Amino acid sequence: MKVALVILRVDPARGGAERYTVDLGMALAQRGVEVSLVAQDLRGLPEELKGVELPARSAGRLGGYSDFLGALDRHLRIASYDVVHAMLPVRGCDVYHPHAGIAAEAVRSGHLKHSGAIKRGLSRAVNQINLKRRAFVRTERRLLEQKSVPVVICLSDYVKGEVRRHYPLPEEKMVRLFNAVDLRRFDPGRVVDQRQMIRQRWGVGEDRVVMLMIAQDFARKGLRHAIEALAKLKDKRMVLVVAGKGKIALYQSMAKRLGVGDRVRFVGKTDEPAAFYAASDAFVLPTRHDPCSLVVLEALAMGLPVISTKFNGACEIMEDGRHGFVMDDPSDVEALSGAMGQLLDSGIRQTMAKACLSLRGALSQDHHVEQLMGVYERIVGMRK
Repeated sequence: MKVALVILRVDPARGGAERYTVDLGMALAQRGVEVSLVAQDLRGLPEELKGVELPARSAGRLGGYSDFLGALDRHLRIASYDVVHAMLPVRGCDVYHPHAGIAAEAVRSGHLKHSGAIKRGLSRAVNQINLKRRAFVRTERRLLEQKSVPVVICLSDYVKGEVRRHYPLPEEKMVRLFNAVDLRRFDPGRVVDQRQMIRQRWGVGEDRVVMLMIAQDFARKGLRHAIEALAKLKDKRMVLVVAGKGKIALYQSMAKRLGVGDRVRFVGKTDEPAAFYAASDAFVLPTRHDPCSLVVLEALAMGLPVISTKFNGACEIMEDGRHGFVMDDPSDVEALSGAMGQLLDSGIRQTMAKACLSLRGALSQDHHVEQLMGVYERIVGMRK
């Protein structure tokens, strides 16, 4: 089988969809699939994978996207693939896999990711005039309203709901497929010996309970609410460790003002997330919007109880009260503080950790790729 994985840029160091696409290509190649990564810009591509680079001629994001669509159309007219699997809106493909949720929903409700009325208003206005986003929507609408509709990979039922809101697709054209976790890399037994070393680096003793957050967009992921919730805890044993790249001065000032400056650690971007999970006792992400947060799935696979929200598709694999806590309102600081307080109990954490580890099979990359191969085979079989 010959498969084209289409994405605007390939750079696995950036994480997210770019890392996923390279990891998927490697996993498919190991199963004997002939994989080509088709992108405008190729960086850090493993030598085991074939790359097809379609460079932009125009300046700017909108011009570059338009160039890519045209170049991709020309490439697909002369290349022969059994399945074209696109990670962004294109004019034609067999599988459409929007990792950040569908483009139409991003324009409609992207402002809801913000907490304040002023920020929401500004975001709504920007979304409506953002030329690249509008181009994404036009291309997506053309793709999903044509006669031959691709299979849409939905990272969660949360994303399925977004698709239904905008496009009248038949149920068989939507497949729920959670993000995958590399269980070899995220194996608690493999990095258990790093726990003490990492905690020493953070300046956190074993008598402390570490609540970890790994995020990039601190505002959308709910860092402010996590700090506020921490400040409400009467038991001072809990420490919040925040990993990720972002502006931290505002949050440092907030933590200091609320009297928890010494209990919030900002440790920067990490290239060793598995070790960070091993050094922690629980994971928190009170996000306002996440189609399917990979860090939540990684934390669960590492046996960490998770606190997140119903606006995170990854929580669909969790059972509230068994694998952690799923909040109805990301801004409910009282509820968040209560959930954090329960996880101060080592017995509760241990019981939840065992339940989390039982999810590993359903989260595995092998399981994910097997399901995706089934989609590919169904598409190929329908042409015969």
